[in-house]
Amino acid sequence: MNPFVADRKLLNPKFEGYKLDPLEQDQIISRFPLAQKVSQSTSPSRSVLSFKEVQSRIAHNHLTISPESNRAVYVDEDFNVVSILISDTLVPVFRVVYELPKPVKSNSIDVHPEYPSSVFFSNDILAVSDGHGSMYLLRQNDNGPSQLLGIYQSPFLSPFRIHSGNLHSPDAATILFSSRNCESHDSISQGKKGSSVDFDVWAAKLDISDSERSGKSDNVKAMEILWRRHGDEPPIFVTYDPSSTSFAIIGGSVYREHGDATPYTPAPDEIAPIPRANENLDEEDQSSAKPRPYSWTQSSDSVTVAFPLPSTTQKSQIHVRLASESLSLSIDGVENSDLPVTLPKYSSKSLWDRIQTETSYWTWDREAEHAFGLLSLHLDKQNVGTKWMQVFASAGTTTAAAAEASIEDVEVPETLDPSELWHIRESLEKHTAALRTGEDASGLGLGKGVPSLAEGEMDEELDASVGRRAFLSWFGREDGSRPPWAPAGKENVCQLLSLPVPGEDNTSLSLVVKEGLDGVVYTLRASAEKPKWVHSSTFSALAFVLASKRDVRFTFHSRGTVYALENGSLSRGGNAYIYRSVSRGEKWAKQAILQVLEGSGGTLLGVGALNVDRSKRILLFLEERELVLLKL
Repeated sequence: MNPFVADRKLLNPKFEGYKLDPLEQDQIISRFPLAQKVSQSTSPSRSVLSFKEVQSRIAHNHLTISPESNRAVYVDEDFNVVSILISDTLVPVFRVVYELPKPVKSNSIDVHPEYPSSVFFSNDILAVSDGHGSMYLLRQNDNGPSQLLGIYQSPFLSPFRIHSGNLHSPDAATILFSSRNCESHDSISQGKKGSSVDFDVWAAKLDISDSERSGKSDNVKAMEILWRRHGDEPPIFVTYDPSSTSFAIIGGSVYREHGDATPYTPAPDEIAPIPRANENLDEEDQSSAKPRPYSWTQSSDSVTVAFPLPSTTQKSQIHVRLASESLSLSIDGVENSDLPVTLPKYSSKSLWDRIQTETSYWTWDREAEHAFGLLSLHLDKQNVGTKWMQVFASAGTTTAAAAEASIEDVEVPETLDPSELWHIRESLEKHTAALRTGEDASGLGLGKGVPSLAEGEMDEELDASVGRRAFLSWFGREDGSRPPWAPAGKENVCQLLSLPVPGEDNTSLSLVVKEGLDGVVYTLRASAEKPKWVHSSTFSALAFVLASKRDVRFTFHSRGTVYALENGSLSRGGNAYIYRSVSRGEKWAKQAILQVLEGSGGTLLGVGALNVDRSKRILLFLEERELVLLKL
C-alpha cells in the first residue's frame, strides 16, 4: 500500500492562485565574498558520465549544516575544509579547519570522482570525503585546526559520496554513502554492449573512541561495512529515523540485495496477447467495459447522484438515510445475480463534504431507462461554491484490485452538465483570446506576451511531469534488513516536488509530493513500531507553478514555505521563488521573488538553514565566489 495518501479535507478546491508579496530585498539579503572559492571542476575532462550521474552531480549540495550549532562547512577548490561560523551579528567568519591531501588527478576514462561531501555526527565530529575514495574523520576545535581522528578508504578504493550519518553512542557512528558499482564500471570500460551504470549504497560503522585511543590517526583503515544495497540510480535523499533505528532512502529506483537480479516489469505496449482459435485480436471488445456503479454531476450549490436499479424495484424496498457528513443506502428484496452492476449498499459512508440534510432529498423514477430506473439523490451543499472532487471521501484511495471487488471506493468521474461545459468553454475562449492578442491572461498585471526565456520553448509534456519520480525504501541500521512494517520499495512510489531544507530539525521530517496540481506535505509520524507518513498541509497549485521554472536547481521547503532556487549564471544571476501555504478555503496565497544571485558570485552550489538564536533564522546560499544570507 502506498504510504502517501492525501487527506481530501486538507485539499483546497477553492484556491485560485498566488499574489505577489513584494519583499525589501536590501533589508533581508547580505552578500560576503569567499576567500576560499568553491569549484565544480573536480572531475577529469575525459571521464564519461551517465545521465544519472550528471543529474546527481547537478543536485549535489556542497554546503553541510551542523544540526546542533550555527556552523556550516564546505570544501573549496584546493580541498581545504572551510568552516562558516555565524554569530548574532549575522556576519560570517570563514576559517580553514583542515587541509585534505590533494588527490592525484588521472586522465583515465575509468576514473569517476565525486564532489567532496561531508556529514556532521555531532557539533564537533565531522566526516569529510575527498570524492576520490578517502574519508577523513575530524574533531573540530573552536579556535585551532581540527583534530584528525582517522582516515578511511572505501571498498574497491572507488570514489564515493556521503549521504547521511548517525552518532548512536558517544563512541560509535554509522555512515551511509553511495558509489558507482564496480561491476558496471568494468563492463562499460570493456565496451560491452547493453551495459548500464548501476550504484551501490553502503552502510559502514566508525569506532570513534578507537580512533582517538590509537593515536595513529594518519594510518589508513578499511571501512567496517555493515551492509550493501544495489540500485539503478544514486540516492536523492537519505535520512535516519532514531525511533525505528532505520535509514530512509529516497531515490529514482528501489534498492535491493547486492547480487539480486534487476526486476523488470514490461510496459503495456510490450505485452502481446496470444490469440486463441477463431479469435480476432483486432476486433474491439465492447462488452468487457464494466458499467460504473453510479453517475453524478454538480452545480455550485448541489450534487446529484444517480444509481441505476431494476425497474421492478418498489419504492418501499429503497432505504436512504442522509446525514450531514455521510450516506446510508440499501436495497432490500431485489435479486442482483444477473445485473450488470452491483446494487448500491452504503453504511454511514463519508461524503466528500458536508450537506444540508433539511433540503436534500431522493427520488425514484421507475421508467427512466426502460428495464432500469434511476434512484436520484439531490444533495444540497453546506459549503456553497466548493467543488467536489468525488461523491465519497474515500473514492479513488484504494488499489485497482480492491476497487474491482467493492463499489464503495471506485473513482467515478463527474458527468459535466451543459451549464458546466458552457462555463469552461467561456473561460478557455477568454484565455485563448488573451494569449493571441498578447494581453495579460493571468490577471496579475505581469505584462504582455510570453516571457522571453520561455518563448518557443513551452513544453506541455514537461509541465505535466514536474518533479522527480522517486521510491522510498527503509533499511535497518545494523543489518540493512527491511523492517516488517515497511512495504517494498515499488509500492512507495511518489512524484517528489520538494525536500526539507538542509539544517531543518530532523525530528519532524517532511516531504512535498505531487497530488494533481498541488504539492501535499507529508510529515513522518515517528514510532518504534510503525512510522507513518501523515498529510499535514497543502501547497495549492504548487506543481502547476513549478512547471514553468526551467532553471531551478534546488527546491526545498521549511515551515509553510517552499523555496525554488535557480541555478544562476554570469549574465543574469538567479532568482529565489518563494511560495507560502494557506489554510483550506483561502482563495489566494502569497509568493515572492528575490534575486539572490547577482551573477558575479557564480553558480549556486549549496543551500542550508541556520538558527542563529531563538529570534534569528537565516538561509545560506553558497555560490562559487560568494556567500549570500537571507534573513527569514
